[in-house]
Amino acid sequence: MKAIRPYGEKVRRVAAHLSQAFQDYQHPFFAVRETVKRVGLIVVTSDKGLCGGLNTNALRITVNKMKEWTQAGVQVDVTTIGGKGFGFMQRMGANVVSHVAGLGDTPHMESLIGPIKVQVDAYLEGKIDELHIIYNHFINTMKQEPVVEQILPIRGEKLGDREHAWDYLYEPDPKTVVEQLLLRYIDALVYQGVAENMASEQSARMVAMKAASDNAGNIIDELKLVYNKTRQAAITKELAEIVSGAAAV
Repeated sequence: MKAIRPYGEKVRRVAAHLSQAFQDYQHPFFAVRETVKRVGLIVVTSDKGLCGGLNTNALRITVNKMKEWTQAGVQVDVTTIGGKGFGFMQRMGANVVSHVAGLGDTPHMESLIGPIKVQVDAYLEGKIDELHIIYNHFINTMKQEPVVEQILPIRGEKLGDREHAWDYLYEPDPKTVVEQLLLRYIDALVYQGVAENMASEQSARMVAMKAASDNAGNIIDELKLVYNKTRQAAITKELAEIVSGAAAV
């Protein structure tokens, strides 16, 4: 996660510069559609549970966004990364166009390319007008925050404006360089989202398991106290019966 963050920030900045550059070749990823009728949504969750409210928080934001789009008459195509999100979307009846699960502790880009390409191809073909991603952003061990980020179309004002207008020098030509760069941009954003979510998952699970262990310890102490009181009462009763019997004799 720490290794991908600088790369992700830099590729965002480059994409922001390109979106506002004055060049002859304009990639379709920069074209803002006048009307949004259908959007693509990539939802990143974990494969396993026992990690507190991590998946619940991300899926709650997902449901709220989908409700907003549905009320506005916008249809949603969903790509899920992680078993929990896939199962939830199936129960919800969402239109899941691609999914991947079982990434393990170390995500590999090769496993993510297929599901991402489904959404990217749909955008290039005009089937969807926007592409968003939802994942848990790692802040620290105790705090992970679900975020919604727009991937396509690329808009410089959302990625961060630059102070002065400038452009790059392209070799061999703008079309070749920009097409490859923007594919890397999408891959980097999704990969960073998955890495952030996995780091958040480990931290959330650690905190949840510590809380569970502490609660179990408290319950054991309480039950031990009840057991000792009951045992003491039984011993006292037996002594009282012995004394009463001896007195009667």
